Amino acid sequence: MAIIGAHALLYSSEPEALRAVLRDVFGWRHVDAGEGWLIFALPPAEVGVHPTEGPADPTRGRHQLAFMCDDIRATVRELRTKGVEVRGDPEPRSFGTTVMLGLPGGVEVMLYEPHHPSPLTEPPNRS
Repeated sequence: MAIIGAHALLYSSEPEALRAVLRDVFGWRHVDAGEGWLIFALPPAEVGVHPTEGPADPTRGRHQLAFMCDDIRATVRELRTKGVEVRGDPEPRSFGTTVMLGLPGGVEVMLYEPHHPSPLTEPPNRS
C-alpha cells in the first residue's frame, strides 16, 4: 500500500506561539522545513469514522483532531503548570473523559483519556 502516514494541519492566527507549545510544552520531535516552519512528529495515532445525519448536520464536512492521554487528571495538572489553557475540568463521556484545550491563535483541541478499545493497545483485528 502506498499510504505511509498522515499529515494533520492546525490553523492558527499565532503560528509561532502554537509551534512553541508543541515544541516546548508537548515536547514533540520536529524538523525545520525552512524559515522556522516546524513540522512535528505526532505520537501514535488512530482514526475513527463517525456518521453524519445528512446535508443539514453541522458536523458534515468537518474533521476533528483530538489528543489522547492515559491519565487525564495528571496530564491536565501538568499542562496547566506549563501555561496551557485547559477549559474547565475533565468530564466523563461515553467514549472517554474529555476536556478542551485552548491553544495559541484560537486553536481548540480536545484532550481525552479513551475508554474505548484502541488499535494502539489492542491486538489487531485482521478481518
